[in-house]
Amino acid sequence: MNAVATDTRRTSPDGFIIVAVLWILGALAALVSIYAVYVMNTASAFTVNEDHLQSEALASAAIELTAYQLTATPSQRPTHGNFNFRMAKANIEVSFQSETARIDLNAAPKELLAGLFMSLDANPDSATNYADQIVSWRALPPKNQDTPGTVQATDAGNASLAARFFHVNELSAVPGVPPDLIERALPFVTVYSGRPQVNIFEAAPEVLAALPGMTHELLKAVLALRQASGDGQALLQLLGPAASYATADGGNASRVTIRIAYDNGRRANSEVIILTFDNGSEPYSVLSWHDDLESSADDRPGAALL
Repeated sequence: MNAVATDTRRTSPDGFIIVAVLWILGALAALVSIYAVYVMNTASAFTVNEDHLQSEALASAAIELTAYQLTATPSQRPTHGNFNFRMAKANIEVSFQSETARIDLNAAPKELLAGLFMSLDANPDSATNYADQIVSWRALPPKNQDTPGTVQATDAGNASLAARFFHVNELSAVPGVPPDLIERALPFVTVYSGRPQVNIFEAAPEVLAALPGMTHELLKAVLALRQASGDGQALLQLLGPAASYATADGGNASRVTIRIAYDNGRRANSEVIILTFDNGSEPYSVLSWHDDLESSADDRPGAALL
C-alpha cells in the first residue's frame, strides 16, 4: 500500500506539468493565429491602398491628356471627346464633355430652371414656384468664398459668381422642392459651368426641353439638325427667341469620366471636373474629384458560387 501511494505522489506533478505545457502550446497557437490574421489584414490593406494610389496616378495621367486636348487649339476647343490608352498593366478609357451641357444652379435664369422642372413632369405653376425658391435661395448672403468649389470668372463668357450652391446635392436644402423631383434633376444640373446658357450641341434632350418656348416638334427638329450638322448658328436660329438661353460655346469647365480596367480584373472609375486655362503657368485646375475603386468579380462575396 505504501508503494502504491508513493508512486501516485510521484506521477501527480508530471501530469500537472503536461497539462500546463498543453495550455501554453494552445495559447501560443492562438497567438500565432491572431498574428496570421493581423498580417493578412495588413497585407490586404496595403494592397487596397496601393491599388488606390495607382488608380489615382492613372486618373491624373488621363486628366493631363484631356487638358492637353482641350487647350492644344484654343480657337477650336472641343466640347466633347473620348480616347483610350494603356499604361501600368491597365486599359484606360476616357471621355469628356463640356459642363455647359448642364444647367448651372448658380447662373441659370428662372425661366430655364422652371423649364427643367416642367420637362421632368412638374406642372407649370409648381415648376415656376420651385424656380422662384432657387433664385431666392441663391440671393441669400453667399457662403465663405474660400470654400472649395467656388467658381470665379475665367473668361469673357463666365459671370463672376459668388456661388451660393457649392454642390448639386445642396438643392435639397431649398425649401419646397420635392425630393423625388430633385433626384430626377441632378443628372442635368451643375455648379461648375458658370454660364447662364446651356450648350446647344451637348445638352441632353431633357435640358433642351427646358428652353423657354420649346415644343415637342421644335425639340425633334433641333435634335435632328444637330445630329446632321455642326452649324451652331443654324441651331441657334432654329431656336428663335429661346436662343438667348443657349450657346454653341463649350466654356472652360469639363466633366471627365475615367474607367480603368486592370489586367488582374480590378476596376476603378473616376469622375473629375476640371477648369482649363488658355494661358498661365498651370493648364488646368481640378474643381471636383470623385472615384470608386471596384473589386474584381472573383473578389465579390459569393463569387465562387456563381
